Amino acid sequence: MMQNSFDFALALPEILLLILAAGVLIFDSFNKTEARHNTFVLSQLSLILVALAIAWQWNSDVSGSSFSGLYVVDSLSHFLKLLSCIAVSVTLLYGRQYAEQREMVERGGELYSLTLMALLGQLLMISAGNLLMVFLGVELMSFALYALVAIRRENVAATEAAMKYFILGALSSGVLLYGLSMIYGATGFLDLGLIAKVISSGQANHLALVFGVVFVVSGLAFKLTAAPFHMWTPDVYQGSPTTVTLVIAAAPKLAAIAITLRLLIEGLHGIALDWQPMLMLMAVLSLVVGNLTALMQTNFKRMLAYSTISHMGFIFLGLLSGVGAEAAQADSLTGFIRQLIGQDVAMANFAYGSALFYGVIYVLTTLSTFGLILVLSRKGFECENISDLKGLNRRHPMLALLLLLSMFSLAGIPPMAGFYAKLSVLQAVVGAGHISIAIVAVLMSLVGAFYYIRVVKAAYFDEAETDVLDQPLQIGVVAKAILAVNGALIILFGILPGGLMEISMRVIQESLRF
Repeated sequence: MMQNSFDFALALPEILLLILAAGVLIFDSFNKTEARHNTFVLSQLSLILVALAIAWQWNSDVSGSSFSGLYVVDSLSHFLKLLSCIAVSVTLLYGRQYAEQREMVERGGELYSLTLMALLGQLLMISAGNLLMVFLGVELMSFALYALVAIRRENVAATEAAMKYFILGALSSGVLLYGLSMIYGATGFLDLGLIAKVISSGQANHLALVFGVVFVVSGLAFKLTAAPFHMWTPDVYQGSPTTVTLVIAAAPKLAAIAITLRLLIEGLHGIALDWQPMLMLMAVLSLVVGNLTALMQTNFKRMLAYSTISHMGFIFLGLLSGVGAEAAQADSLTGFIRQLIGQDVAMANFAYGSALFYGVIYVLTTLSTFGLILVLSRKGFECENISDLKGLNRRHPMLALLLLLSMFSLAGIPPMAGFYAKLSVLQAVVGAGHISIAIVAVLMSLVGAFYYIRVVKAAYFDEAETDVLDQPLQIGVVAKAILAVNGALIILFGILPGGLMEISMRVIQESLRF
């Protein structure tokens, strides 16, 4: 255990990533090739080096806090940082050809350097032990993502999506910052551990604290694309170049889950009664709005955006269940409140672990789904509508199989990984006594299964309306291998989910104090 106030060794992955991202930017300024192959290779090497540094820290059991508590390193941070690096690496692998064909890297390799800077913001969010670090990480990630959405300046849809994302993102950042400042004003501390102590001692200004929590949860809901703060998601997903859509849709979700866990579970657990109803309302709204609206979509990217909203509802269900283990036995509001706070730790670990497991499986499946869109698109043709997938099985049976695995996993059909993810969250919800919410979640999952199966039907049973996909696909060997591994993992974690679930619960147990 390292205890130095300024232990730079703890922040090795972030320092290394900052240096390497700057190196990629400088190198690219001298790289005049249109395809930016060398910049791509250097970015991938950077990600591998950072991932190795994180794996070394995890294997060496490096943990502790640095910079006077601003920065925290524990099992949860190692786990999520490693997955974030892998997700970004896979995203760039899938999206490289798409970016080259749309001249996204012709004038410079900003796609790669900005993606690395967004990852740096995500790593800081994951290790945030202080309100200030939470905000700095969120802003660093957000500004890089705003610029990435607008990377095709001549494209009207991308420019419009970038403006919408920037304006709403700035608004949500203001809301989050206002909430964080109110929590600081109510407790007198920025450190999450000290905030938790002040709340448990009863010395905090409760009214100001509650108002602060309302603003903070609203800001977090925007980052997690949860209803009713989801309005930007469909437009940004549809308007962004698909490579950038995947950059937004995959790894940032892991960072958003991490700061939600640290803020609500570790820092603000003492006032769980005040934020739990908000999570409950947003979870139900996300499930209903996401699934019912996705039913009406014909654009595949837009449908996936609405399905993302519904999946965030499931993650919220796991988070709120951790503080309701004994709620079923409550016979009064006061008793309910007391029992919420006096939760069963094992049940809470399972609930938070199931939310984390769900988030990991969601990112895994999102990578394969958008990876398919990327490899099926080509210059002059965007594979964005569900009708574009018609007859896919007859032309590319392996890609159709991967699409089937991804859709079945998102729908929660066994034996795919998504089935166990949904099952574990529902077990946590039922264990916490929220039977009616579990029923709503099951009903909405059935609604969701309809539009996922509709995509599979188009790929396997409908006649193609265009002959564009009859042309041979140009998929690199590495991208093809990663797609195969991605599909295999969806089945593997569905049949043998125990290992990943055990890791998810262990990192929660070792890292969070509640």
